[in-house]
Amino acid sequence: MKQLSVSLPGHRPLIKICGLTRPENALACARAGADAIGLVFFEKSPRNVSMETARSVNRVLPAHILTCGVFVDESFEFIMERVEHCGLTGVQLHGQESPTLVKQLAEQNLCVIKALFATRKPDLSDAHLYEAASFGLAEYGNGILPGGNAETWDYGVSAGLNTRLPLMLAGGLTPENIQKALQIANPMAVDVSSGVEKAHGLKDMKKVTAFIHKIRSI
Repeated sequence: MKQLSVSLPGHRPLIKICGLTRPENALACARAGADAIGLVFFEKSPRNVSMETARSVNRVLPAHILTCGVFVDESFEFIMERVEHCGLTGVQLHGQESPTLVKQLAEQNLCVIKALFATRKPDLSDAHLYEAASFGLAEYGNGILPGGNAETWDYGVSAGLNTRLPLMLAGGLTPENIQKALQIANPMAVDVSSGVEKAHGLKDMKKVTAFIHKIRSI
């Protein structure tokens, strides 16, 4: 398994591209400047991947890239099976996971990202319960799927999260709105998926490059 690497760039937010399904596409994102990629293990998601696909993606990535498995209300055993088989260095918990599970996973030398929602529980005020997490991912939470469902929202609501957990901002981010979102929320990290896609699970490299350039040019 790769060694955990979540050192923040310092001069800009950490950039996570989520919902990758193809090794060559993930590698292109890394070469474009992404710091982390996300692999979704949630059957209802159009970006769901098998363990073998996730393993093949992880194998082509440089060692410094943080590789996160995205899970929704799964057990410690289910998550760790995929962490170990695929060589993941991080996990993103996007459901109603307990603080105990977050702590258990953090004790495995994993970067743990816990989603907190603007419209449902656990919400941003629950951040103090998840102090073992590496990041609190601020998400809108208004839609059919657990993720952002490509909907923009009031990013300013999430700004206070940085006082309790390092803020990872998500939900409806695009190359067109990322600079404004950064100015409003001042996150430590950003997470984008549908905002840089040409199809579910396939990232548009022009959009990815534009997204990363907008962040670096601030």
